[in-house]
Amino acid sequence: MASSPVPELAEPAAACAERLLAADSVVLASHIDADGLTSAAIAAAALERAGIRFETMFAKQLDEEEIAAIAATDHDTALFTDFGSGQLDIIADHEAAGDFTPVIADHHQPADATTEFHLNPLLYGLDGATELSGAGATYVLARALGTTKSATDGATRSATDGGVTADATATDEPGQDNRDLAALAVVGAVGDRQSGVDGLTGANEGIVEEGVAAGVVEAGTDITLYGKQTRPLPKLLEYATEARIPGISNDTAGAIKFLSELDLQLETDDGWRCWVDLTDEERQTLLSALIQRAVASGVPADRIDDLVGTSYQLAAEEPGTVLRDASEFSTLLNATARYERADVGLAVCLGDREEAFEQARTLLRNHRKNLSQGVDWVTSEGVTTEDNIQWFDAGNEIRATIVGIIAGMAIGESGVRRDQPIIGFAEDSDEEIKVSARGNHALTAEGLDLSVVMRDAARAVDGDGGGHDVAAGATIPAGKQSAFVAVADEIVGEQLSS
Repeated sequence: MASSPVPELAEPAAACAERLLAADSVVLASHIDADGLTSAAIAAAALERAGIRFETMFAKQLDEEEIAAIAATDHDTALFTDFGSGQLDIIADHEAAGDFTPVIADHHQPADATTEFHLNPLLYGLDGATELSGAGATYVLARALGTTKSATDGATRSATDGGVTADATATDEPGQDNRDLAALAVVGAVGDRQSGVDGLTGANEGIVEEGVAAGVVEAGTDITLYGKQTRPLPKLLEYATEARIPGISNDTAGAIKFLSELDLQLETDDGWRCWVDLTDEERQTLLSALIQRAVASGVPADRIDDLVGTSYQLAAEEPGTVLRDASEFSTLLNATARYERADVGLAVCLGDREEAFEQARTLLRNHRKNLSQGVDWVTSEGVTTEDNIQWFDAGNEIRATIVGIIAGMAIGESGVRRDQPIIGFAEDSDEEIKVSARGNHALTAEGLDLSVVMRDAARAVDGDGGGHDVAAGATIPAGKQSAFVAVADEIVGEQLSS
């Protein structure tokens, strides 16, 4: 077999690939965030190319009910992507009952159970929160599918999902050994907030290298502000809350005045240019002026340094579109499945640049408005501070599917501390409350593990949860928020004092 992008996972990936190739048919179940959607797209493309029959299902949270629905399908094998590890105890019960053979490509903390076909970086000494996303684990599996000897024997089977017959014979072309899917894996990792100013690290680096070699990913140093491809320059700077430059950030008139005073032609007959439209020299001039303003305004040096970092572009996508930049692509995907349109996000990932793309852009506009209103709500209503955590209960003011994003965005805003994890509650239904928690890597270095906090605090009130050390979630019965907060505050206190 050809070398794996993540050597530590080569052996389990090959075993998982062999199992999938032996399956009569597969049900592909995936999470609904950007990492989950890219995971599903990578798996779907790889399964189709290998000639494996499959159907796709999505879930915002994998629980007993969802797993029972998967077990009720007429498939002998269930492939779980970007979730499954944390629910392994439930899955193992179904496996023991003969309902299906599970194959898991995930990066979340595993439950206390085992199964044979389990591809998770945490089982092999890699950090699933920072080094490899769900899409990354699925990409490793896809590469194994594309290069396993069984996939290159020339046997061609009919892939009924979409009615396409896939030729399983591999060649040196990126699309035949699935290296072209590295672009989606990068989008998934970026969407999972694994890319800092210095870019993707750890096992992710091997995937980036394969994407660059395959001609589908471009990695380079650039300004780190969100919206380089699509936002007119005044909006790019106005919304640049990463740096918070007085007189520019959150200041429409100030951003326009700053740009107008530069000796650059930044406006055309069609309006303001975007960052992507500028020459290298123009970008350098603008960036230098922005840094000078930040220094003069007293912006901390570390935030100024963070204005420049590693950026990932998708070489096959049109420049100036939301799909060209990995960060913007991931936000577009979050705007689909979190509004019950996972099918739209999957279709975009698989190449639909017409109807699905237009639907996704409409959903994105709505998503941005909801995020802005959500952060405004948190800052205006304020958070409640306990000894070790801070929290807010949005009720039905914020959608349950985006409360975690808003909690993360609110950190550092007026009245929201950076030195405590934040927990957000939102109504999921009349009976259930969605809980999302966000921390930072400084806190995890001190011992914070929100996956444990969410799991244990939720189970203490008859719910369940999990995730990563820096970001996790749970579902609890309605009315149990205060009891949950008390347990969570105690656990965090124990973690940070040990």
